[in-house]
Amino acid sequence: MNDRPRKPDLDPLPTSREHLVNQAAWDALVEQDHPLTRPARPEDLVDPLAKLDPLGWLGGSIRGRRVLCLAAGGGKHGVQYAAAGAQVTVLDLSPAMLELDRQASARYRLPVRIVQGDMLDLSIFDPGAFDIVIQPVSTCYVPDVQAVYRQVARVTAPGGLYISQHKQPVSLQATLDPSPLGYELAQPYDRPGPLPKVSDGRLIREPGAAEYLHRWEQLVGGMARSGFVIEDLVEPRHADPKAPVGSFGHRCRYVAPYVRIKARRVGGDTRRMIHTP
Repeated sequence: MNDRPRKPDLDPLPTSREHLVNQAAWDALVEQDHPLTRPARPEDLVDPLAKLDPLGWLGGSIRGRRVLCLAAGGGKHGVQYAAAGAQVTVLDLSPAMLELDRQASARYRLPVRIVQGDMLDLSIFDPGAFDIVIQPVSTCYVPDVQAVYRQVARVTAPGGLYISQHKQPVSLQATLDPSPLGYELAQPYDRPGPLPKVSDGRLIREPGAAEYLHRWEQLVGGMARSGFVIEDLVEPRHADPKAPVGSFGHRCRYVAPYVRIKARRVGGDTRRMIHTP
């Protein structure tokens, strides 16, 4: 299907300025057919769990599990988890991204519940509503990452998993282009307010979006303080020794762009715990 999505008829949400800026930015990226807005392909659904969970964090099967794909519109994550047998809800702030989920769900005949909403307000969901919360890179769009963690902790069942990916602080500090000395730290580690916007993000920054740098104590310590135990942490590899200077693959040889964290919700009744290696 090559047609770009129309915006669905949805009631407007109460929004902050950051919400409106980032909603518009992602709607625009869909219109531009940006690489980050490409839906799942048929081959992505052949063995979806192998693609989604190469480290085995999900324990080999998620059939019947209640999964929230948080800030994860775009027609990719939701249908993949649904193809693996999960009961999937996708929440995103961008109507255009959610339309891609509607199209993908219909194309592949996979049930996906689609909700327009803000990661900072998950009050639409009951406490403990999900066994697994999956969040691709998106916490960079909010000033207070621990506010997101508190929301996720409320809707994650005791013993449930929260698997999230974040932009590393040093990647948001570093320049997109190298100087003769290499990629340089151009932003302070404790920078207040949003980062300068970019028009060409090289897959490191999203054009037009309001993004925030979160320190390690906020990314990891904030998760622990919100009721999670961190079980694993990895840095996805994107370095390419043959990539041209200044490209995404070249920069990733010097600056790791992302961190992926496996965390478990503690407290309460743990009999429903998802046992993983």
